[in-house]
Amino acid sequence: MLRLTRALRILRISLRYRLDTFASSSAISTDRSQSSLLGRFILWVMAFFPAPQTPRGERLRLALEELGPVFVKFGQLLSTRPDLIPSDVCCELDKLQDNVPPFESTTFIAIVEEALGQSVDQLFASFDPEPLASASIAQVHAAVLDDGRKVIVKAVRPGIRATIEHDCALMLSLARLIEKYLADGKRLRPIDVARDYRTTILDELNLQREASNTATLRRNFEDSTLLYIPEIYWPYTNENVLVMERIYATPVTDVESLRTAGTDFKVLAERGVEIFFTQVFEHNFFHADMHPGNIFVDASKPRLPKYVAIDCAIVGSLSAEDQFYLARNLLAIFRRDYRQVAELHILAGWVKPDAPLNEVESAVRTVCEPIFQRPLKDISCGQLLVSLFQIARRFDAEVQPSLVLLQKTLLNIEGLGRQLYPDLDLWATAHPFLERWIVQRFEPGQVFKQIKRHAPDWLEQLPHLPQLVVDSMEQVKRIDTTLNSHQHNESQSQVLRQRNKVIAGTFLVGIGLGSTYTALHDVAQQTSPTGLLLIATGTLLLLLS
Repeated sequence: MLRLTRALRILRISLRYRLDTFASSSAISTDRSQSSLLGRFILWVMAFFPAPQTPRGERLRLALEELGPVFVKFGQLLSTRPDLIPSDVCCELDKLQDNVPPFESTTFIAIVEEALGQSVDQLFASFDPEPLASASIAQVHAAVLDDGRKVIVKAVRPGIRATIEHDCALMLSLARLIEKYLADGKRLRPIDVARDYRTTILDELNLQREASNTATLRRNFEDSTLLYIPEIYWPYTNENVLVMERIYATPVTDVESLRTAGTDFKVLAERGVEIFFTQVFEHNFFHADMHPGNIFVDASKPRLPKYVAIDCAIVGSLSAEDQFYLARNLLAIFRRDYRQVAELHILAGWVKPDAPLNEVESAVRTVCEPIFQRPLKDISCGQLLVSLFQIARRFDAEVQPSLVLLQKTLLNIEGLGRQLYPDLDLWATAHPFLERWIVQRFEPGQVFKQIKRHAPDWLEQLPHLPQLVVDSMEQVKRIDTTLNSHQHNESQSQVLRQRNKVIAGTFLVGIGLGSTYTALHDVAQQTSPTGLLLIATGTLLLLLS
């Protein structure tokens, strides 16, 4: 009965804001096997309602706000998917605020005391019963520790899990209808989006996860002049309660206060871009929810302003391959080498391997060339990534969620930077950073670091090397026999190439494992006769070939 009541309320709000207009009659599937008559009947009924005057993005935002905090959070997640959601809707969903009425302070105190096993009087020198902030998932109060350190105390709303599970079930039902009845339903992947949302929002209920993310970001930027991350106080933190250093800084949206403090907005904007690329490429761990509400500025040194970031519940990271291909793609785009961009898309798996290279190159050129007719400072790197990932969809490839999260973060950073300093040239900061990162990736020190990291796995294979050598030599003998019996020149050349590959492969295994063994022993300042023997074995095989 409760679910039916909730469903009827969702229907009423949907009608009020005419959310049906998001699906035109042409969007309804014409596949009779999917019973599309139901969808057509719904649109026919909706046609009798007055046509909406408000833009669709605003109507969706207002509807989500009226539906409650869980749906507000869903809208915030949708705003991170510009690959699926039109840009005008994304921009409007970005305005969704998480301000909801606070729950009773007595309830908050009870949650903290149950989670930490002591009364707030024992835990804190002082505790403010008035909330500092209240959001859909958690609420925050100010407190002071016994040693005088000022902190914030964050606790999850009571009963929120049941509400989330209930609303997520309804969202999943709605997603199934969208996928079944809309012509673009399968492409939009609404069921996957609804399931991802459930996972994301349930993860946010675990404050220990947020604390761990915060601690990692703080360690990455320790002693940095670019970004400050508040300290987590672990003795007071678990899944249900988080206690963190209280920060005093200016909201990044308070431009007037920053201007009064004499802040250098050009430096501030460029530092935001540098922070983003440092997180993505040097640390491979980036704050993925850097909307203005989570960003503050320490303007105590107005010529060298420093960012302060909070709310690290959502973070992202890339695979080593995506990191490398993303950097090379951006550099190739900057050089307008569209052929290389197309090749990199295929190598990275962002486009299916059987996609025609010439067609991919043409699609990239079609997207990029008009963009580069504008001044560099007017080119949005984030929008460029969105366009490139849309090319992947054209060739029936799905972009990895981590890359989508990254592009949304870049859009946020870029948009914020241009609000602070309209003439921000993101490429001027990104281009030298990426070139430097590519060069550093292949420096001997970095290569040796990777060898040491993977050496234990490689050395684990050492006992199998003699048998590998024997098997390889047997295979070479069989190939030699085949060569002697073959008369057809073309077949002979193919078999010969196979033979050389086997020998070369065995040689490289011997050299590689031997070098690794030697390197590790050299680090330990020991001799490495086994490593030298393995190198000699590989070299001997090559000579015997």
